[in-house]
Amino acid sequence: MLVAAAVCPCPPLLVPDVAAGAAPELDPARAACADALGVLAAARPDRLVVVGPAEGSGPEEYPQGTPGSFRGFGVDVDVWLGPGGDAVTPVRELPYGLAVGAWLLERTGWSDAPVEGLGVGESLTAGECAALGRDVGARAGRVAMLVLGDASACRTVKAPGYLDERAAPFDAAVARALGAADLAALGALDQGLARELKVSGRAPWQVLAGAAENAALGGALLYEDAPYGVGYVVAAWS
Repeated sequence: MLVAAAVCPCPPLLVPDVAAGAAPELDPARAACADALGVLAAARPDRLVVVGPAEGSGPEEYPQGTPGSFRGFGVDVDVWLGPGGDAVTPVRELPYGLAVGAWLLERTGWSDAPVEGLGVGESLTAGECAALGRDVGARAGRVAMLVLGDASACRTVKAPGYLDERAAPFDAAVARALGAADLAALGALDQGLARELKVSGRAPWQVLAGAAENAALGGALLYEDAPYGVGYVVAAWS
């Protein structure tokens, strides 16, 4: 059963080496992510499932110790999903969202439970995400989730997706739903609109909603802002 969840954004800019001189601008987001991971540790889970966006149409599993890298962003920073990276022969590397999750776990010194990763593609429907979430929630007696994804990338004219007037209302609804642990609102997020607004978090959030069914968790919104024209939300459920 799901006992806690941390929802964090996953821009590579969260990693200070990637952000370089702009790193201080995301210090509040990093601090909020650390607080959210503290909620996971306090829940004493048997297993941590890290869920984030990935390429492809279906879910992809990543065992503990799977490596990831930010070398594609011009920095020699490597990460591993939880401890034991040298004991794993990877089939594939972590996608960038899960690599950010691995970096967050390393930064906070996660050692509270075994870790596994799950990458979900934007082609998964809300129903498929919910079913996947129910499977995640049943993987151990006490499951925690680190759920990664960004809101819209269309908040300003300098945003990656340019300015779209629908972006701010969409992001506000996402922040309300994540802050209130509103499963129905998350499940109702429009897949087509999310794709148009370049939202990477829609599928991971809907997986979370499926995992949280019957868990009676409450939510708290820890951070919401749109630096660089991209919506970032941090929330904790417990």
